[in-house]
Amino acid sequence: MKILKKILIIVAVILIIPVVLCVIALFISKDFAVERGITINRPKQDVFNYIKFIKNQDNYSKWMAMDPNAKKTYTGTDGTVGFVSGWESNNKELGTGTQTIRTIAEGDSLVVDLHFIKPFDNKATGYMITSDEGGKTKVRWGMRGNMPYPFNVMKLFMNMEKAGGDDLGTGLANLKALLEK
Repeated sequence: MKILKKILIIVAVILIIPVVLCVIALFISKDFAVERGITINRPKQDVFNYIKFIKNQDNYSKWMAMDPNAKKTYTGTDGTVGFVSGWESNNKELGTGTQTIRTIAEGDSLVVDLHFIKPFDNKATGYMITSDEGGKTKVRWGMRGNMPYPFNVMKLFMNMEKAGGDDLGTGLANLKALLEK
């Protein structure tokens, strides 16, 4: 009888935990935003002329460095609105997805629509903003989006700001080293 009681308790706990997490997820924000910045010792226009070309991310993005053998596809003219860059990787951290240039404010900002397909389907907005700091350039790189219900409960267990921010920070440090050579 004791064994049956223990089994029933274990089954009850296994069934209750997902329900509790789903209820908790109802009260957690779905939105996320992450941004990092760095100052590069180069004129603003030089920096912007480099970052507006999505293919250049292969040279500084932490994500693109995760799998140098990822299959890449391109549609349109890089550095112009509507350009689409796609990637497909067996590396689960990189996965499969696309980014499409949505807007370019020449010399100031680039906004891309991100569509992550694998390991999970989600959409976000990425951006890079440049500003002049007396002959140097401040670059802010960020991303915002949302985690759909009930997956937003994962925000309790992971720090999106830190995880994504660290990756953006690494990419910006790589960009700075590259452009200041």
